[in-house]
Amino acid sequence: MGYSHAVRQSVLKKVLPPERRSVREVSQKTGVNEQTIRNWIKRSESGILSDSNQDSCPRFLTPKEKYQLVVEAAGIDDEELGEFLRQRGLHSEHLTIWDQELRDMIDKKAEQKDKEKKELKKKIKELEKELQRKEKALAEAAALLVLKKKLDALTKDHEDD
Repeated sequence: MGYSHAVRQSVLKKVLPPERRSVREVSQKTGVNEQTIRNWIKRSESGILSDSNQDSCPRFLTPKEKYQLVVEAAGIDDEELGEFLRQRGLHSEHLTIWDQELRDMIDKKAEQKDKEKKELKKKIKELEKELQRKEKALAEAAALLVLKKKLDALTKDHEDD
């Protein structure tokens, strides 16, 4: 199966500096065979595989890249949007889907933060309750010590008489 130039560049971008991800990890995430990736690396290092700076296939874009494209597209007029999409090999549906994916990611993070916040509040309540219990026990122990000292002082005075 032949892979497009954009796919090769996207995969190589992930395994070569500065990212330097492992070939196995990239292979599992992209579905490209490990040996194929190693061959691309060799060809890239020897100069056989051209290193043109084309945009990646939409399937292999990272969330950060998707976000940048969505933001760029939002600032473009409808008339120029078609050209923008053609230059990058995208469809308008990609932008809509990615926008929704990014919104879902944000919502998920917000829900996770709310959940963590509730758990922390619960933990704080439990700790405060335990602290109050221990403070009461400490005050009781201190009162008992004071009473014992007074008792000892009183019994000592009676023994002296």
